[in-house]
Amino acid sequence: MPQPPALTPEQRQAALQKAARVRRERAEVKEKLKMGSLSLAELLTLAAQDETVGKMKVISVLESLPGLGKVKARRMMETVGISDSRRLQGLGAKQREELLKETAR
Repeated sequence: MPQPPALTPEQRQAALQKAARVRRERAEVKEKLKMGSLSLAELLTLAAQDETVGKMKVISVLESLPGLGKVKARRMMETVGISDSRRLQGLGAKQREELLKETAR
């Protein structure tokens, strides 16, 4: 099993702070989706520009949408043909289009 990289205490602290900031930003984005102040189309556009948003998993984004739970989100991903491990930045143009169509229903 590979060992984690040897970091100085300062590097480790910086990495921990960055990870906490990224988690906070992703939680804010998911909360905006839940409240309806951010649409899926806007999020997909943002994912192309912002690495933090682009690295969010599609399943977690779908589960954050109002009216979609775990089961409906997984069903939607199967319908569109998206893998469970896919992230927003890895979606193709056709998959984005199909997701928008499915969520508009």
